[in-house]
Amino acid sequence: MKNVDKICFFLMVFPMFLFGQGREEGFIQTDTIGKQKKIKLVALPIMFYTPETKFGIGGGGQLFLLNNTNQYNQRLSNILFSGIYTTAGQIMFNVTPQVYLGKGDYFIDADYLFEIYPNSFWGIGPETPEENLENYNQTTHKLKLSFLKRLPPDLNFGFTYNFANHQVTEVQEDGLLDSGTILGFDRTVISGLGAEFNLDTRNNTSSPTDGQLFEIGAHFSSEILGATHSFNKFTLDLRNYEPLGKRSTLATQVYIENNYGDVPFQGMAFFGGSSSARGYFYGRFLDKNMYVVQAEYRYSLKPRWNLAAFGLIGSVAGDASDLLKFNSVKPGFGAGVRFKVLKDQNTWLRLDIGSGKDGQNGIYFGVNEAF
Repeated sequence: MKNVDKICFFLMVFPMFLFGQGREEGFIQTDTIGKQKKIKLVALPIMFYTPETKFGIGGGGQLFLLNNTNQYNQRLSNILFSGIYTTAGQIMFNVTPQVYLGKGDYFIDADYLFEIYPNSFWGIGPETPEENLENYNQTTHKLKLSFLKRLPPDLNFGFTYNFANHQVTEVQEDGLLDSGTILGFDRTVISGLGAEFNLDTRNNTSSPTDGQLFEIGAHFSSEILGATHSFNKFTLDLRNYEPLGKRSTLATQVYIENNYGDVPFQGMAFFGGSSSARGYFYGRFLDKNMYVVQAEYRYSLKPRWNLAAFGLIGSVAGDASDLLKFNSVKPGFGAGVRFKVLKDQNTWLRLDIGSGKDGQNGIYFGVNEAF
């Protein structure tokens, strides 16, 4: 789901468990014998208001496949989904299946996104002025499909296919995109193969309290596979979760992204949003290279309620050697609250308030932790 920034009226989400055939919440009866339940659904109606979207309504949820479990770490296969329509005519639909095969030796990780969404553009670089702001509309189909093989005990390696079709349907007259000098100003197709390698010792993926995730990715967009531009993307994602007593966790992340070649603006590193740089509008700054370093303190207030406080620094640059220039460093900080939807399942609702440099701020709603 696209980040919802600067919510100024309300955001209300409440859990509703659908299709329950028995007395237990959230279960769907799918077997003919009636003894073993195979699917569990947590459904979430959504209502919100923002200056950009006006009123928005929709729904989402998480479907757990109870018979498809990674027997090595007890993680369940699941499908996360959401759909939203706003009175401004925006549509967002997202499906993210994560399915374990066999005993967990193989893993399918997919992400499909369709959206019709007006967005904002300030140009490319770490110091684009606020007066550069212009609006544009874009329709996007985006798919990422990964197939990973477990390499005991906690290593995973596999290949990915990335596809995105970004169709810019409207730009601001006499703006930067209207000038035709920005790669991707009218249409961008990204299509290419890649590889991923990770070490994952987290105790769970929804709200980790212990373990590490070290992930390296290389993705190549090629005109041979139908892309409009050829470029290479390399990512490094390092996360650590350190327990601080029985109720507290310190989560840290270092994320680095480097792009090389003819990179359209849709394929660049976007700074901001609900995951990597809360407090900044997603895409307020974008360029070929980016880093984000963030830390979050998480405190278990009650069994189903958590509190969090976070801080971060980061930046973007056209040349990787310019990333650490002091005047381009962008700090951020904030706090939030989490609510566990079901007592026996790690699905969390998250609401964060973040602030950034030069008065930037945002309110973010999501499912599960930011990282």
